[in-house]
Amino acid sequence: MNALAATSRNFRNAARLLGLDSKLEKSLLIPFREIKVECTIPKDDGTLVSYVGFRVQHDNARGPMKGGIRYHPEVDPDEVNALAQLMTWKTAVADIPYGGAKGGIGCTPRDLSKSELERLTRVFTQKIHDLIGIHTDVPAPDMGTNAQTMAWILDEYSKFHGHSPAVVTGKPIDLGGSLGREAATGRGVVFATEALLAEYGKSINGLKFAIQGFGNVGSWAARLIHERGGKIVVVSDVTGAVKNHNGIDIPELLKHKETTGSLLNFNGGDAMDPNELLVHECDVLIPCALGGVLNRDNAASVKAKFIIEAANHPTDPEADEILSKKGVVILPDIYSNAGGVTVSYFEWVQNIQGFMWDEEKVNAELQRYMTRAFHNIKNMCKTHDCNLRMGAFTLGVNRVARATLLRGWEA
Repeated sequence: MNALAATSRNFRNAARLLGLDSKLEKSLLIPFREIKVECTIPKDDGTLVSYVGFRVQHDNARGPMKGGIRYHPEVDPDEVNALAQLMTWKTAVADIPYGGAKGGIGCTPRDLSKSELERLTRVFTQKIHDLIGIHTDVPAPDMGTNAQTMAWILDEYSKFHGHSPAVVTGKPIDLGGSLGREAATGRGVVFATEALLAEYGKSINGLKFAIQGFGNVGSWAARLIHERGGKIVVVSDVTGAVKNHNGIDIPELLKHKETTGSLLNFNGGDAMDPNELLVHECDVLIPCALGGVLNRDNAASVKAKFIIEAANHPTDPEADEILSKKGVVILPDIYSNAGGVTVSYFEWVQNIQGFMWDEEKVNAELQRYMTRAFHNIKNMCKTHDCNLRMGAFTLGVNRVARATLLRGWEA
């Protein structure tokens, strides 16, 4: 089941639990605005080439729309739609005053030079500058984009609207980016894990972890779990997988990956088949890579007691059922990986105030938001007698529905 179908199904289940009016339910699913633009740029050799750029703005009942921009050859309107919708519920779960959006350009970033990427980003910004804005829609980096991409968008947008650092988040620190943003998603995953384990009278210290994906989110989560005394027994990424049943030395693995660009040939552990990571012996499994990795083929073999969804949509609905029958507790992506957008919100707040925070304050506020959201989800689980995924969806959907009704949606 693809991301759009799964998100819509979760939304419909939540709407049913909440007893939403069917007209309101339909209205909440339809995006506020979908934008599609042609971006033509000269390549370095002088030839002209055209790309298609998208922005889906899903809902703005609770505040400006917020979501990433991805540069990827398969930027599919359906997927962008699902991810925009997911951002609406995610910001509501985290209780930050945003709605959801998502965008992208169908291109292969590694086939473009830096100057071609800059021209493409600036043309895209020229086409959508009057549809984004500090109080309208605030983009952020996603797959294939980074802080430099945001710097170009900021510069191009500012040519039309004056200096506006709050128009994008995930910027370089020198242009108004926030301290702690780099580690935010991974750190949020760890705060979420701590909140969940505390419910069961456990803590990270001494538990065994398996982490799939060692990019930004996976490597930060691993580093912070290691610091808290968690034993990380397996790690994998696109290059391979490493296992060590006494716990991998994460700082050493990070050094090894930095120097060789790969997890292979690391002498602090044994190589293993990356596909076996998901069914490896551990207490907590953290998928931080792609969607749909837990499915009906492997769900029955999962040995973890807790799954923390750091990736977007790693568990498909069939696996969800198999795992919950086994008594595995799944902390849903819509909450687990909300650390990134929460610190993006802190960045936006700092830019608007023109007053920057130190990193301790950013991390302390992030912990407060993640912990509070967990308790709000637990309360919804009690009210509606449902699992954590439905607890999170009912929490998010209910907040958006209430805001929509209060604003008077039928007028």
